[in-house]
Amino acid sequence: MIAPADLAALMQSDAPHAVLDLREKGTYETGHIFRATSLPRRLLEFRLPGLVTATATPLAIYDEDGRLAELAAPTLRELGYTDVRPLAGGLAAWRAALRPVVQGINVPSKVFGERMLHELKTPQIPPHALAGRIERGEDLVIVDSRTPEEYARGCIPGAVSVPGGELVLRIGELVERPETTIVVHCGGRTRSYIAAESLRRMSLPNPVVALENGTMGWELAGLTLERGAARWAPPVTANGKALASLAAERVAAEEGIRLVSPEELRALRAHTHQGNLYVLDVRTADEYAAGHVAGAVWAPGGQAVQATDEYVAVRAAAIVLVCDGFVRSVMTAAWLGRMGLPSVGVLAGGLPGWEQAGGAVEKGQAGALPAGYETAWRSVAHAKPGDLGTVLVLNVDQSDAYARGHVPGAAWLCRSRLELTIAAAAPDRGQPIVVTCADGHASTLAAATLGRLGYGRASVLEGGTRAWEQAGRPVERGRTRLLDTPDDVVLKPYERGREAMERYLRWEEDLDQEGRSPSRLL
Repeated sequence: MIAPADLAALMQSDAPHAVLDLREKGTYETGHIFRATSLPRRLLEFRLPGLVTATATPLAIYDEDGRLAELAAPTLRELGYTDVRPLAGGLAAWRAALRPVVQGINVPSKVFGERMLHELKTPQIPPHALAGRIERGEDLVIVDSRTPEEYARGCIPGAVSVPGGELVLRIGELVERPETTIVVHCGGRTRSYIAAESLRRMSLPNPVVALENGTMGWELAGLTLERGAARWAPPVTANGKALASLAAERVAAEEGIRLVSPEELRALRAHTHQGNLYVLDVRTADEYAAGHVAGAVWAPGGQAVQATDEYVAVRAAAIVLVCDGFVRSVMTAAWLGRMGLPSVGVLAGGLPGWEQAGGAVEKGQAGALPAGYETAWRSVAHAKPGDLGTVLVLNVDQSDAYARGHVPGAAWLCRSRLELTIAAAAPDRGQPIVVTCADGHASTLAAATLGRLGYGRASVLEGGTRAWEQAGRPVERGRTRLLDTPDDVVLKPYERGREAMERYLRWEEDLDQEGRSPSRLL
């Protein structure tokens, strides 16, 4: 156990540690400890080995009242973590000790974004002013710095999708004249400011501005977004890459960014039991899938800065960024360094240099089985689609995946709280239960848990709901039977309506007050 005062002291120290919030993200959003990583209990086996690579790292874990932490502690020890410290009394005790909590998602990155806005005085353009310039046909290039998926859902009319980490590398292919104004936007504030400042660091002759409050500000101004756009930055040319490389070299020198040789990276990997290491590939999804440093996590540059806490749980860890050479890694490293991460480096020569040095390369998207899966698989019975009959079918997918399609009649509950909710759903431990999810991975772990709880006739649907559909069987859609509160999904402000967007933007602007002195949040 760790007391609130001791946890605060640990977080203010330079000692390696991770603070993990085990609640679902919807609950985490309503209030959590600043810089705590959101890691719902149901995802421990899937994500923790990549988030905390050194098993001796002190892990402070908490939920609202300590019940989830108590359930999670044995799992963490089974995964090899030797220093597990549940927060005594949970977040309720932290609050009772008058320790502050913060609301929202990716708060450290958003605090940083607001700080940079004011320190660097990023030029902004209001929505109506931009709309007027578009209507007049002025010389503009509008770039959307969000993910391609977000872009497709709605962008500023005429915008080109160039995710933030790609901007410096690709802007030369989009702007031909020095007088062209470059307008950068995201959904709200952070990514557009960071992306705009990245372009300003290139010393381009072009004016660079960020759209004030992004697409949400645009909609709140009564303007209409373009839906389903499909304008992508053209391929990088030699001239565009040369322009970007000059800027990256200057930034690397100004920020003192460290180059990590392939040999050094191998040495770091050989000692991950002694210290945490993150190898983050900041390229596009297609580039990552075509080949990446074995074991590297895909973290596109813009998202690595926007959602740093989702990739880095141990701030004192070594971070090595990888791209196809130099540009994207350096620009991302510059921002992470300014965020206060103490050990950020760039793989010298990028992926080509790694391959030339004989480094191992993997292809495809990461899809490793969760820790403990093989053991769980051997311990549980297996059901086929034709075996279900009238048994109780439990779906432990994320609730939105359940709503998109599930075995007809299946009930949903959250795997994080399975031990706390199963008795109400299945009071008779002798009744047959089949557990499923999309691919059968989480459901296998859940079925093993049910077995340990005494549900002797619990089994897992082989291949999950995906196999069910592939067998030509129908699925049911919607939240038809919920046995637990679906707090595992956080809707974007623009998915919640006008009031939510207004409230979110006010919240983000107010972060500056806290952002000037992050220590005040501890």
